[in-house]
Amino acid sequence: MARIGFTVHPEDEEPPAEALELSAAIEADGGAALALYREPVGGHWQIFALLPAAKVQATPYQRDLSKAHAERLLKVIKKLDRFIDPVVAVRADGVYWVPNGNHRRHCLEKLKARLVPAIVIPETEVAFQILALNTEKAHNLKEKSLEVIRMYRGLLEKGDRRDEESFAFQFEEPHFITLGLLYEANARFAGGAFAPLLRRVDKFLKAPLKSSYGVREERAAKVARADEILKDVVTRLKRRGISHPFVKNFVLARCSPLSRARKTVPGFDQALDRLTASLEGFDVGRIRQEDIARSAVMAIPPAS
Repeated sequence: MARIGFTVHPEDEEPPAEALELSAAIEADGGAALALYREPVGGHWQIFALLPAAKVQATPYQRDLSKAHAERLLKVIKKLDRFIDPVVAVRADGVYWVPNGNHRRHCLEKLKARLVPAIVIPETEVAFQILALNTEKAHNLKEKSLEVIRMYRGLLEKGDRRDEESFAFQFEEPHFITLGLLYEANARFAGGAFAPLLRRVDKFLKAPLKSSYGVREERAAKVARADEILKDVVTRLKRRGISHPFVKNFVLARCSPLSRARKTVPGFDQALDRLTASLEGFDVGRIRQEDIARSAVMAIPPAS
């Protein structure tokens, strides 16, 4: 078996051509392919390597760095005085994208490291699946939604013609797509207040990404319209001296077109139209501060 300066495991198996080509590319890029092996779960070929730091980048789709998390991680690495947790990377367009480990990559950049220890995956498309499973730092709703819409747009730019539903694993939840568009337009959008409703009525579309994207924009516009009316309701409540952190959730719950007793759930457009109509007719004169406070307490999950 021909070996290009690295360990192969299992020794009696010949790695696929794309894995060998990727190993050669890593060497040509100024890195070092240390071992080519079958990972222990699915038996897929992967490469453990040292990649040239100048060519290692975050994927164009993932969430933004958390400054606080990056600073804490940097302190830990400095205290330990060693780097022990390789990033995951795929080679694309002459660089190496990091769908898992971007905070670690950032820390090595700050430390002016010349090489980045990495597990390199030959299949570039796996990057989207890895993004979906990224647990380096738990996503909040805004981060996850922005990551999903960036991933969506990246697939569009590549001309992917598959149905939106085909990416259910990568996107996780359909309402993340709609919320991603809303957060891009307004970073302070009250996604947490709308999420319970959207989670129930927003579904993956059985249409190619390009046409589905237009539907997503229409859905986001409907939610944005409801949000504008909601803001007006909240303003009118404040004029009556009623102010509470839970007020948006309270109003949306009162106006929700969904009911636990209903066996059928309306479609997205019907649900948003009903919600908008209820918000437009909301009577702020009938609401008391204690009503909102009581609802907020009831919404707190019981202690385990």
